[in-house]
Amino acid sequence: MSPRLTPAEIHERADAARALSAPCRLCPRSCGVDRIAGQRGYCGAGPVPEAASILPHFGEEPPLCGEGGAGTIFFSRCNLRCVFCQNHQISQEGVGETIGPAELADKMLELQHRGCSTVEPVSPSHHLPGLLEALALATGKGLNLPVVYNTNGYERSETLELLDGIVDVYLPDLKYADPERARELSDAPDYVETARRAILQMFSQVGNLVVDMQGRAVRGLIVRHLILPADAAGTEETLTWIADNLPITVTISLMAQFSPLHRTSDFPLVNRMLSVDEYERAIDRAWDLGLENVFVQEMESTDVGVPDFTKINPFHWD
Repeated sequence: MSPRLTPAEIHERADAARALSAPCRLCPRSCGVDRIAGQRGYCGAGPVPEAASILPHFGEEPPLCGEGGAGTIFFSRCNLRCVFCQNHQISQEGVGETIGPAELADKMLELQHRGCSTVEPVSPSHHLPGLLEALALATGKGLNLPVVYNTNGYERSETLELLDGIVDVYLPDLKYADPERARELSDAPDYVETARRAILQMFSQVGNLVVDMQGRAVRGLIVRHLILPADAAGTEETLTWIADNLPITVTISLMAQFSPLHRTSDFPLVNRMLSVDEYERAIDRAWDLGLENVFVQEMESTDVGVPDFTKINPFHWD
């Protein structure tokens, strides 16, 4: 893990993020609402972070979990409207409670005390001012776990600049290769160009994945790509773009856990389960392109249920 910024330096980044929230331009939508005054834009987030669950999670990629699990912070709200979102309770339905920076900092330290390998904020961009303030406070009190930034990939360059020297591991999605499909399924026609640009910026900050002697991630990039039915994600084109624009040693996670949830009944293209053949074709394409570090899933291992964020432990199968 690289030397982290001092608490004072992280406080300065938090102030800069707060300035980006009024008028709000934290994410590519640039709603322009005054978040500090309590106005709510596209994502619906207010001036104080909201979280639905903070706990050790063992369902992430192995380097993020270690023996103690990933210290996940599942933030509420989102700047996308994915029709198949597995976490739609928190991303689009508002499940979660407000949590101030001081309390959030204490929760991070609790995750460290419980033996988690990382601190992993999930979908954090719209709550960035409060998150950075919490990280400043927690760092001042001894937080030393790698910070994993788990994002849908729909990020603004100016926001990512604030994370340089704070985030140790970036964990972005790269959902689509076709802007029209991104518009149809996530209401973000500019997703493809935006996410690709963001991932290149993330890689420039942290480089390839680095793990310690126990195999735990300490720095680097892991690009996630969820395989969708009927190749709605444009998997071959996405993998080709990765091979052409990043080192073949970059770490990729090919995810097979798609389920026809949320609003997929209104979208016939993705209103079915992913087939084994579809997933295996994606794996074969990654190998054909010479990509050297690819996490894959056993199809049977993805059939473990859907998280319920109305429960204390939404991942009851962990």
